[in-house]
Amino acid sequence: MKNITATYIDSNIIDSAIDKVLFSVDLKGVATVTLNNPDKHNAFDDIIIARLTEIFNEIASRDDIQVMVLASTGKSFSAGADLGWMKRMAAYSYEDNLKDANALANMLKVLNFLPQPTIAKIQGAAFGGAVGLASCCDIVIAANKASFCLSEVKLGLIPATISPYVVNAIGLKASRRYFITAERFFAETAKQLGLVDEIVKLTELDSEVDKMITTLLANGPQAVRHAKKLALDVAYQNIDDELLKDTSERIARLRVSDEGQEGLGSFFEKRSPDWQSAKLMQNEVKNDVKKEANKEFTAESSKGSNND
Repeated sequence: MKNITATYIDSNIIDSAIDKVLFSVDLKGVATVTLNNPDKHNAFDDIIIARLTEIFNEIASRDDIQVMVLASTGKSFSAGADLGWMKRMAAYSYEDNLKDANALANMLKVLNFLPQPTIAKIQGAAFGGAVGLASCCDIVIAANKASFCLSEVKLGLIPATISPYVVNAIGLKASRRYFITAERFFAETAKQLGLVDEIVKLTELDSEVDKMITTLLANGPQAVRHAKKLALDVAYQNIDDELLKDTSERIARLRVSDEGQEGLGSFFEKRSPDWQSAKLMQNEVKNDVKKEANKEFTAESSKGSNND
């Protein structure tokens, strides 16, 4: 087969994926990244990967974003790699395939190490690379009919770039099985394996995600970031003098920080910490805006009725 050269993805091409990857941030500081290609079961290609990388990097750089939700539209969460993209990759040279794989590996790394807590909302099938996306998120909430499959070996391939995150999520023993069998498994099994944290009915998925967001936002925003980094940094480390010194220094720094002082002070004074008060004010402003909009709509409707 004749090799073809992979083209460089410039910013204009990435912009063409804007409608296929939606990005928004609400007043509470919750970012939602939504795969929006339901006709192709939210499969992703090199352009969508580049767009996701761009968005994840922006989220990582923004102090106003407190939580990120990774979601998708349609019946499937994501079918993994797009068939057209895989067909193109089959004609690439080794060097171009390596560049392509590195781009996916980099996107997954940026997602995995986002400083903010991340929630994956899984409403349906998550195949191949989509299992990697879920594995990179801190919390995975799935509908009870959601299904998962590491399907790469069916195509003569392996789940290579996603493997560090999947093994971390479900463990070595389960990875050895599902990497080589490409069996499809469902939400209950995914929860037993550690890939999924919570299972609800599809109709309750949005509210369950909202509950988790509320839980996260009740905590000190900087403490949450430091706690996530702590888990990533100390995992699988030897418990030696260096680690003891590092963890002691971390808690000492936070105790004397502005947020740590506010958190301790509010606890002993039996009041809400300022970060909760600020969010309450934001919600009140948001509710006021809705009320005013409803009043205007009602007034306009009344005028229309009178004109009739």
